[in-house]
Amino acid sequence: MRIIAGNYKGRQLLAPSDNKVRPTTDKVKEAIFSIITPYINDSTVIDLFAGTGNLGLEALSRGAARAYFGDNSKSSISLIKKNIETCKAEDKSIVFFGDYSYFLSKIKEKVDIIFIDPPYGKDLIEDCFSHIQKNELLDEDGIIVTEHGKRESLPNTLSGFYKLKERTYSRITVSIYALKI
Repeated sequence: MRIIAGNYKGRQLLAPSDNKVRPTTDKVKEAIFSIITPYINDSTVIDLFAGTGNLGLEALSRGAARAYFGDNSKSSISLIKKNIETCKAEDKSIVFFGDYSYFLSKIKEKVDIIFIDPPYGKDLIEDCFSHIQKNELLDEDGIIVTEHGKRESLPNTLSGFYKLKERTYSRITVSIYALKI
């Protein structure tokens, strides 16, 4: 696992030693970032269910101004912090330990991009959207990027957010939502 492009290009990120965390593959990550490039420059991002910090660090590498990383696993938090150090991105990174509802309640600014990559099959995405909407976290021109199993179908509208795009890569589907179409 590595940073694909930008200021941290080529930096190797630490990966978990077990199967509890499922980092986004380079192929899917490249596809996501080719779609969301217009949103990245000088943005504030949330990497929810961050695992290794892979998506948030890629966004920082490509020009995001700040990234919030959150996870409820102590081993994931340790990996995220080490990967932030590897990229020398400490001044642009804020790390929270706790579940997604706690994490989302602690952010007190509107953000431009939210990455949601929860454990598959746990039906967490809809609740995440509800918390994002309730806390008014997404900027009016921002996007939510969800990664989920191909068999997990997401509706066209979720908590007032509208699906802009959906792409499937083997067993993984990426759905992108915004406040307006």
